[in-house]
Amino acid sequence: MALDARTSAKLQDVATARALLRSARSATLSTALANNDSWAYGSLITVATDLDGSPLMLFSDLSDHTRNIAKDPRASLLIERTSRRRNPQTGPRVSVLGRIDMTSEKRHARRFLARHPDAKRYAGFGDFNFYHMRVKRFHVVGGFARARWLGAKDVLSDAGAAAALAEAETDIIEHMNADHGEAVDLYANALLKRRGSGWRMAGVDPDGTDLVLDGRFARLDFSCPCADAGQCRDQLVYLVAVARVNAGKAQTRG
Repeated sequence: MALDARTSAKLQDVATARALLRSARSATLSTALANNDSWAYGSLITVATDLDGSPLMLFSDLSDHTRNIAKDPRASLLIERTSRRRNPQTGPRVSVLGRIDMTSEKRHARRFLARHPDAKRYAGFGDFNFYHMRVKRFHVVGGFARARWLGAKDVLSDAGAAAALAEAETDIIEHMNADHGEAVDLYANALLKRRGSGWRMAGVDPDGTDLVLDGRFARLDFSCPCADAGQCRDQLVYLVAVARVNAGKAQTRG
């Protein structure tokens, strides 16, 4: 049965929000100044995502935004792909609203540092801590005059799927990097058109996988969300088959 236009538009906006969230390495954080009558304060930060898609951050205790969220944890993140467009207002962006709390969860640290390996140089300093946003809702703009509010459950991955992959993520990553390095290169080269050899898998979640090479980052989305490790492996097998077909076509054209 065909989807009605309203449902189709919502699903498209959900996909846009997820894609922006999962691929983001930086965002604009908005907090309320702790010592200045709660004036709005914006700062550029680096971000990663937990397995369900909720944002992860690394802050110094010396930063103004860290002091701000200590007083009022309510905050928003703006993630966008607009700045290189002739008219930035035609580009997609999403605002993520929620509460930011300090976290000692080892998975959070590992996933953040996998996306931002340079941060390992200072992540262990005594005045740096990892933070996690408990998302309340999203405001996604898919383009000019296309805006919609979405609930956290609309965009974030299913909790059961995230928990299932949390148990398997490290094993999947280690297996792919140790035994299937050629496949990881094919993901980057043939599917994402990213050059270079020696790409490594840095993270996997219900929506896709993160690839890294010498400080470069690439995001490969699955064709559909995965509910468990078995479905994740099926997606990885399927995508490498597609990548081999694409690589063969490229060689034929060459």
